[in-house]
Amino acid sequence: MAQNLALPLLLPSPPPTRPLFLNQSQQIPPPTTPSSPQHQQTTPLSPQHQQTTSSPPSFTPLLQDFLHQQNPAHTESKSFNSSSSIPRNRTRIGKSRDPNRGKPWSNHRLSSKGQQVLQSLIDDSFDVKDIDSVLLQLFESREVKPDVKIDALSSDVLGIVKGLGFYKKSDLALSVFEWFRSRKDCELILNGSVIAVIISMLGKEGKVLAAASLLNALQKDGIYVDVYAYTSLISAYASNGRYREAVMVFKKMEEDGCKPTLITYNVILNVYGKMGMPWNKIMALVQGMKNAGVAPDSYTYNTLISCCRRGSLHEEAAWVFEKMKLAGFSPDKVTYNALLDVYGKSRRPKEAMEVLREMEIHGCLPSIVTYNSLISANARDGLLEEAMELKKQMVEVGIKPDVFTYTTLLSGFEKAGKDDSAMKVFEEMKSAGCKPNICTFNALIKMHGNRGKFVEMMKVFDEIKTCNCNPDIVTWNTLLAVFGQNGMDSEVSGVFKEMKRAGFIPERDTFNTLISAYSRCGSFDQAMAVYKRMLEAGVVPDLSSYNAVLAALARGGMWEQSEKILAEMKDGRCKPNELTYCSLLHAYANGKEIERMLALGEEIFSGVIEPHAVLLKTLVLVYSKSDLLTETECAFLELKKKGFSPDITTLNAMISIYGRRQMVSKSNEILNFLSESGFTPSLTTYNSLMYMYSRSENFEKSEEMLREILEKGLKPDIISYNTVIYAYCRNGRMKEALRVFSEMRDSGLVPDVITYNTFVSSYAADSLFEEAINVVQYMIKQGCKPNQNTYNSIVDGYCKLNRRDEAITFANNLSKLDPHTSKREECRLSDRIAKKWS
Repeated sequence: MAQNLALPLLLPSPPPTRPLFLNQSQQIPPPTTPSSPQHQQTTPLSPQHQQTTSSPPSFTPLLQDFLHQQNPAHTESKSFNSSSSIPRNRTRIGKSRDPNRGKPWSNHRLSSKGQQVLQSLIDDSFDVKDIDSVLLQLFESREVKPDVKIDALSSDVLGIVKGLGFYKKSDLALSVFEWFRSRKDCELILNGSVIAVIISMLGKEGKVLAAASLLNALQKDGIYVDVYAYTSLISAYASNGRYREAVMVFKKMEEDGCKPTLITYNVILNVYGKMGMPWNKIMALVQGMKNAGVAPDSYTYNTLISCCRRGSLHEEAAWVFEKMKLAGFSPDKVTYNALLDVYGKSRRPKEAMEVLREMEIHGCLPSIVTYNSLISANARDGLLEEAMELKKQMVEVGIKPDVFTYTTLLSGFEKAGKDDSAMKVFEEMKSAGCKPNICTFNALIKMHGNRGKFVEMMKVFDEIKTCNCNPDIVTWNTLLAVFGQNGMDSEVSGVFKEMKRAGFIPERDTFNTLISAYSRCGSFDQAMAVYKRMLEAGVVPDLSSYNAVLAALARGGMWEQSEKILAEMKDGRCKPNELTYCSLLHAYANGKEIERMLALGEEIFSGVIEPHAVLLKTLVLVYSKSDLLTETECAFLELKKKGFSPDITTLNAMISIYGRRQMVSKSNEILNFLSESGFTPSLTTYNSLMYMYSRSENFEKSEEMLREILEKGLKPDIISYNTVIYAYCRNGRMKEALRVFSEMRDSGLVPDVITYNTFVSSYAADSLFEEAINVVQYMIKQGCKPNQNTYNSIVDGYCKLNRRDEAITFANNLSKLDPHTSKREECRLSDRIAKKWS
């Protein structure tokens, strides 16, 4: 499949599944009073409150326990193509929950009569049944010219609608609007400003379909819809995360001959950034803006810098920053913070610090957002000491760390493999009275899940509810990633089904996570099927999507396809970043293309490709995996020379290559550094050490390490047990090997062909052919198919003892032992015997 797979990542998005402007039969429902039942249902129910009668799917016991801990009420299942979504309701840190920001109400040029009408409407005793008598007061005592009368009425209607919005009476504002709309003599009163305010009001309440329906109805009634109304609808879609629909409205607006304003362009540029649009499309929009005679303002430049975040476009962000200054605009705090964030996401902490210095030179005092961006930039690159120093600095200047600060540090320590330090940050956070949010819990779930500590992971999930938080889509994505990381494909599928049942709609990050999860489980075809569904759902892939597909190809060693995708990216579709080249290195390593891997490594060392920390760490990993000792050590030294801190994965790679070569003293050096630096040994660390000892005279220490794994609460995997079994079999200690084998099965792990082959080869090497054949019979009975190594061990054992006839007899009668054996396999063994004998 992969060889013929076309990857049109930037296909035009299909039309939305629901029309932007609804039919008359789908008109907005009549306005209701705040106390009516209809009003009570206008806000979408949260996942915890929606219900369905469908039964949950069957899962493994682990996942059943997890799902059982949730509220049993679920929402109706949604398909991939559903265009509706549950609002994520994330409050930006430091953002006031009061949309009025504490400001008092301004009369907005209301006449004295208009002020009286507004006061009547906002009075607690007002009944919507009295709306006629109240609004008719606006027509009293207006002995002026008709055109002046209309202007005065329009001004009053606009002020009243705005006032009702200020006082959180949007339903009543809509009722006022509909009252004027229903009057034949009041069409001219409903100008573009009034319509725009109503559309914005509906958008802020998440009633974006109602807003679109209203705009459509007004057009059908012959009421002119101006640029302000269109812009309000675009903003409504954007604020509700419905970016495709926002773009569709923008295109329809242009088709209708309505010229966008500066505000319209700024809104749609922000939408492009959220969608992860390629930079060339963003610049095409800017050029169209200039061609239309609309000059960018400081907000435009700030938005363009923000557009560079998702694709890690630090060069483009720096270019926009310079263009902004040349255009005569002075960068403000928003500009600097946006640029800092781009450098942080691009793993460029040094450039981020330079922005901080420029900020201070120009008298722009750093805020908590500034420090959080800097901490994030350093934590992403593994510079955790620098990140902690920045936290100290912010405290010294009087800025108190917030939940984002602590969560960023926690995630940084988790990623580096320093679990103890991560938990210290969490405890400090709670001691400081800083309440964890869902992002904090997601980071803890990821930490425990990646270590295979599923019990602790479930405890964190329980704590989410006790802290009055609700799992969000990132929680689900984290669970998908954790189970994928651990090769638990049934759990991946189960979590995804339950996620949809809970009412969460897959978004780009979900699809990217699924692609990675299935490929980690070895289900490449399933990963590519997810990718196709993603395109069918109209989700525009971005750099993360490219990298997810590349990572999937890399795991299969599909370097040719990886190179083709890289060529597509360089062709202007999407700018490659350091993770792109990391996947290409893995593709070369897994495809045994050593020369290509070394050539790419030289480009990184020479600076042709910038030697990011993550790239140097990947070089250590792929060189170690390819057993290139000198190159591995060079990459490790280059990493330290550049001032980057190794993470647990890098240190494990060093232990692994030293362990395979029985370089015990070197392994211990790395192990001591790991311990002194506060790293938490992972299962991979222990498996590498166990491998080293299993091949040494001190082979019994491999089981000691197995016991240490269990004592630390880690779950040994099949590699752990196979290594200990090998250690005992290699030294003729078959009773101990069988004991560990039984323990392995009791733990729930299923022995694989490597497990059985270890016993077969050991028995055959000791001339215990009957026992070896018994193992083969047992493994076939257990559903484990023997491979060539299984039978090679037995015939080689016979040949070694000059028992040629018995070897030939075994090969000729192989079909009796294994009915699924092909004639070709029997011939292969016969040829092997002949070569051995000659």
